[in-house]
Amino acid sequence: MKSYFLALAVLLTAVTASVAQNYDPVKTLVMLNQFDKAKTDIDKAFNNPKYTAKPEAYILKSIVYSSLANTDGKKGTPEGEQLIADADAAFAKFREMDPTMALLNESMYQNSAVNLYSNFYSGGYSEYSKKNWPDALTKLKKAIGYSDILIKLKLLTSAIDTNVLILAGITAESGGFKDDALQYYQKLANAKVGGDGFEGVYRYLITYSFGKKDMEAFERYKALGKEVFPKSDYFDYDKVDFAVGLANGFDEKIKAIDDLLATDPDNFKANQVLGEILYDTLDPREQEAVLPANYADLEKKMINAFNRAAKARPGYEIPYLYIGDHFINKAAIVSEKRDQHARDMKARTKPGTMASKEDIAKRDALDKEYGETLEGAKDPYEAAAAILAARGELDTRDKQQYKKAASYLADIFSFKKAMAGKAKNTADQAKWAAEEKKWNDRYESIKN
Repeated sequence: MKSYFLALAVLLTAVTASVAQNYDPVKTLVMLNQFDKAKTDIDKAFNNPKYTAKPEAYILKSIVYSSLANTDGKKGTPEGEQLIADADAAFAKFREMDPTMALLNESMYQNSAVNLYSNFYSGGYSEYSKKNWPDALTKLKKAIGYSDILIKLKLLTSAIDTNVLILAGITAESGGFKDDALQYYQKLANAKVGGDGFEGVYRYLITYSFGKKDMEAFERYKALGKEVFPKSDYFDYDKVDFAVGLANGFDEKIKAIDDLLATDPDNFKANQVLGEILYDTLDPREQEAVLPANYADLEKKMINAFNRAAKARPGYEIPYLYIGDHFINKAAIVSEKRDQHARDMKARTKPGTMASKEDIAKRDALDKEYGETLEGAKDPYEAAAAILAARGELDTRDKQQYKKAASYLADIFSFKKAMAGKAKNTADQAKWAAEEKKWNDRYESIKN
């Protein structure tokens, strides 16, 4: 008798285990679209540990919950949202128990991934439309995960899901989640995705890489962008353009170019642009502009930048012309002070009397300052003139620059001649007079 009850107990245990692990009744309900009944039954079955011992229990729960969430009256409601969250959690548990996800070979179970992808994508888009960036990105990240699964199952035929990736990238970028945007945009760019709305992908990667000082990535994505969008001028811009264009204000621009020059000191364009930015600050067009307190340091930096640009591109006169123009502008300010002092001195001095020693000393000091400032323009203008003279046929603009340099050089030597005459240095006076005549003759020889 004892053995009979033992055998019966074993039999009952086997039957209970069989029932506990029989997923077919719930699967049948799913196939019949009886999702409410399926949820009731699977919730009851989940109280039995033996039922949940296999990964199939969780993928079955996922398909039941995700299918129910899509039914009329529940889709888009808080209840539907909770069902999707529970379906997603069940799918995660299924994947944890079986990383191969072998059961997804069954078409019914594949629908779980389809349902979840669809819900997270549409939910992400809805939050995106409301500009609720964090919630949108959270949902779209989920959609991307299911998209990858569907691609693996060949339920999505493309190699990457461009729709969800571009939406996730734009959402991340808009919300300030730069690293997330980078991840999604990289997938798109590496696949060379093109067409309307995708140029911004490459633009983002270029600016991101430049901001991180990753010049290798910067050049790679610039080349990819040009390959995919050959008609866009954006991808013709170089690292100097980005250094200046992405910086805000004078100090940021200078620092950006200095950082670039730290790794590429002989870069012609970087030096030229640096010089031009400094020139615009030191030689402002507005008369009321306030010059920077560190004017002298910036002036040295500007001259050094233009000289390096000239060295990097022999036969290019523009850097020399900028230096010459700077000193002529500076000399004009000193000249105005000289003229004002001459007027004041004349007003203070009675006719037939000598000016005061203080006025004469100040006059001489201003003459000296004026001459020294003009001297700063002499060498660069001579260098520019030599380049233009050797060029042969000149266009209208080059002729005007050549005439300007020759005219100012004649003025410079005229002043040097006057100062030599004032000092009664006849040798220098004759020498400077010859230079003055040479440049005046050169000026006249340049035909418009």
